[in-house]
Amino acid sequence: MKRGWKSQKAMKKISQVDTAVLLAAGRGTRMGALTALTPKPLLEVGGRAILERILGGLAGAGISRAVVVTGYLGEQIERRLGDGGGLGLEIRYARQAQPQGTAKALLQAEPFAGSGAFVLGWGDILIEPAFYGELLGEFRRQPCDLLVGVNEVDDPWQGAAVYVDDTWRVVRMEEKPARGSSTTRWNNAGIFVAAPRLWAYARRLAPSPRGEYELPQAMAQMIDDGLTVRALPVRGFWSDVGTPADLEAARATFREGGEGPG
Repeated sequence: MKRGWKSQKAMKKISQVDTAVLLAAGRGTRMGALTALTPKPLLEVGGRAILERILGGLAGAGISRAVVVTGYLGEQIERRLGDGGGLGLEIRYARQAQPQGTAKALLQAEPFAGSGAFVLGWGDILIEPAFYGELLGEFRRQPCDLLVGVNEVDDPWQGAAVYVDDTWRVVRMEEKPARGSSTTRWNNAGIFVAAPRLWAYARRLAPSPRGEYELPQAMAQMIDDGLTVRALPVRGFWSDVGTPADLEAARATFREGGEGPG
């Protein structure tokens, strides 16, 4: 039985989103020496830290509260961003003491995130600021259990393959499929709007074969349970800024001191 959001009252309530949770606890090992003394979310692109760009874009889309989950060199992030006033929102922090995967990182934010739907994102994924507004607008028009931003790639083997039907409902999500095995070009872009029930799925998640608690597994279970999971293609620039080459490409794309590509 499919159990997506059905009542108009529930849909109206769930569509009101003012909070974001950003996962910024990772080491960024592929960056090598660049993250030896600096957490990856604080690497600068166009004169601003990656995380500052993300938070500024969310504030511009109407988000007023953010919970940032820190870990590696987290004190630098907390010092740099402060209470968020300079970025136009209120920031709270949660600390992931031990790296156990993205689902465990998310759960550190639960006490601070409130009881409503929330934007969920990674603290190192850059997109054009206008897309945050598109994502929230789509969720308000068609509330669902999970709205997944997706970007088109040649082969989603490095991320999570997202399979959709002709109404953009997600029918399958596969984390790190074998190279060349996917029959979809849609990749999990790492930006979502989630209904509160995602917390429960994250809490009861079993560790992956790699020994980590991985959020895409929880999302895949939501799909398998018949919840309403929909996709929205990311328009314009997208990067997970995973390598030094990615960082240079992002710096070339974003104007010095500007808000978006140019």
